[in-house]
Amino acid sequence: MRLTTKGRFAVTAMIDLALRCADGPVTLAGIADRQKISLSYLEQLFGKLRRFELVSSVRGPGGGYALARDMDAITVADIIAAVDEPLDATSCGGKENCQDEHRCMTHELWTNLNRRMYEYLHSVTLASLVEQQRQKAGSVSVLHDERAGTACRSGSKLSLTA
Repeated sequence: MRLTTKGRFAVTAMIDLALRCADGPVTLAGIADRQKISLSYLEQLFGKLRRFELVSSVRGPGGGYALARDMDAITVADIIAAVDEPLDATSCGGKENCQDEHRCMTHELWTNLNRRMYEYLHSVTLASLVEQQRQKAGSVSVLHDERAGTACRSGSKLSLTA
C-alpha cells in the first residue's frame, strides 16, 4: 500500500500555497516551477481542491489561488480525500470479499490499519506542516495564535517575529 503521486503532489502543492499566500493569490505556474509538478496536473488537482472548498480561485491580473479555510482547519486527510486518493490497505476495498467472495483472515488487521492511518492524517494540519517547513528553513514563526491559521484568507496579514 502506497500513497500515490496524486496525494503526494496535492499535499506538497497545498504546503507551497500556504507558505506563500499571505502576499496574495499564488499562481499554479509558480507552484509548478518550484515543486517540479506538471502545470496541467496541478490544474486537475486544484479543480478538485476547489470543489472540496479547500482553496478558492482569484481571476484576472494578479490572480491565482488562496486557501478557502484557515490552515489549522485543513488536515492532510482533507487534502487526500479531496483529490480522491484511496487510502485502503485491504485487498477488497472494504467490501469483505477478499478471498473467494469471503472475508479473509487478515481483513480486520488491514481495516484497523486504515482507521489508524486516517486518524493520523486527520491529526496533521496544514498549519503544522507549514510551521515545520519554516523551521527547517530557519524562517520566522507566527506570533499571534488567534490569527495563525488565517494568514491566507481575506487578505489578512500576520505579525511575525524572528
